[in-house]
Amino acid sequence: MKAKFLSVVAAVGFSLGLAGAAHADLLADIKAKGKIVAATEMHYAPFDILKDGEYQGICHDLFTEVAKELGVEVEFLDLPWQSILPGLEAGKFDIVNAPVTITAERLSRYSFSLPIGNATVALAKKAGDSSIAKPEDIAGKAVGSQKGSAQLEQLKAFSATLATPADIREYVNIDEALADLAAGRIQGVANSMPLMGYAAVQRPGLFEMVMPPFGEPKYFGWVARPGDETASLVEAINAALLKMHEDGRLKAINEKWLGTSPELPTTMPDVK
Repeated sequence: MKAKFLSVVAAVGFSLGLAGAAHADLLADIKAKGKIVAATEMHYAPFDILKDGEYQGICHDLFTEVAKELGVEVEFLDLPWQSILPGLEAGKFDIVNAPVTITAERLSRYSFSLPIGNATVALAKKAGDSSIAKPEDIAGKAVGSQKGSAQLEQLKAFSATLATPADIREYVNIDEALADLAAGRIQGVANSMPLMGYAAVQRPGLFEMVMPPFGEPKYFGWVARPGDETASLVEAINAALLKMHEDGRLKAINEKWLGTSPELPTTMPDVK
């Protein structure tokens, strides 16, 4: 009788284990609900924009197309950048559709999608400022970037190579940094090349790009929690992005917001 009871317990435990394993598939859960919950910070134009209460931008358009390929609706959350990756780790939403720079440190902690944007660092200055003609001219000047961003870390590393380090200011978001640049409180803003280019194109009398960009070439991706639970979701998102590469949707969305389409890898880039 005891042996029979143990065998029953073992069988029940085995079946529960199978049920748990079957349940630990985020993509299956998302499809069962018919909805994926994606978080970003909607103050990172042209990728994420909140205009008159409406979410717009490259990441909005790209992820909306991805959701169509997955056969689900999207619920977008607008959160402060500093809370997004901790919120993902805590399971408060399914995916981060913010443009997150792919770095070796982040790859060790998260699962990334294929690249969705160019994250190489560039500078913007106030239009007409002849004191800054190249990146090295920020020596000794006040330059802002976003707190917690990979671009801030690259700015710090670049600043350390200058004869006189820049006075680096950290901002909650890039809109605040650009506002201080426009007001003359700082002399430059460092962030991704598409973002700085967009600011210069949208406000040509106010901002100018400083070329060339500096730092190693970098790319943005979307972020999921690591592990088997999210593997099928990341695979499905990558399949959708590759399809969009092939059918021209990815190019069309970039051209809509940037006027051009960056060359993006269709495999995961090597990062250091």
